[in-house]
Amino acid sequence: MTEGGEWSDRIDTTTPHPARRYNYWLGGKDNFAADRASGDAIATVYPAIRTAARENRAFLQRAVRFLAAEAGVRQFLDIGTGIPTADNTHEVAQSIAPASRIVYVDNDPIVLTHARALLTSTPEGATAYIDADLRSPASILHHETLRRTLDFDRPIALMLIAIVHFLFDEDKPYETVGALVAGLPSGSYVGMSHGTGDLVPRAQRERAEAEIRAGRLRVDAVARSKEDVARFFTGLELLEPGIVPISQWRPTVPEEDRPPLADASLYGVVARVP
Repeated sequence: MTEGGEWSDRIDTTTPHPARRYNYWLGGKDNFAADRASGDAIATVYPAIRTAARENRAFLQRAVRFLAAEAGVRQFLDIGTGIPTADNTHEVAQSIAPASRIVYVDNDPIVLTHARALLTSTPEGATAYIDADLRSPASILHHETLRRTLDFDRPIALMLIAIVHFLFDEDKPYETVGALVAGLPSGSYVGMSHGTGDLVPRAQRERAEAEIRAGRLRVDAVARSKEDVARFFTGLELLEPGIVPISQWRPTVPEEDRPPLADASLYGVVARVP
């Protein structure tokens, strides 16, 4: 069987997948009926979800731009890549520093198929892809492709964009992120966006809870408070402006042109590893 055939056999079109659902919210075509149904169900209780998806992408791009242009980072480990769109991590980083090296990690075969086809590199830099799961940090950190592509004697930016909230308590989220951070060289960085209920009006939260109890809304993510998100960064140096709503992290548009905080209910943060 061909490699592509193996990937096709792994695609479950009957169960929604976060990457494909995210693609649907962004207006993409790489999704199935189950992904669209799940996306629409979430939109019934959180109508601004498409705005949140766009703002999350914008946060990723600002964070990578800052890390490449101001922090001087030339290596990125992007876990939870998602289906490629415009201005992905390697495109932003290499537009600033063409020699940047990027490793993407995801566990959806559709993502990997597109990554191999679309995520190219500059001649000076490198881009690689790993089929692995965030829940197994050792399989990522010790992967031969990662070790061949990135130099662990130099700083690396670990990007965890809208992925950690898919880890439930039984997945040991703090231990998982901690293991990844512990594997990074000193002087590395961690960028994260994470869903939260802190910014959503109470009535909207209560409606979502009612839909969950009625079985009309399937929960596959954990909304965490600012305090809970801060636990991921214990011992790290938070960079200004700290843990803030994603639209407020080093914004490039005037405040009057940004969406209401409730319409992009995620926290964004970048921290330095001592």
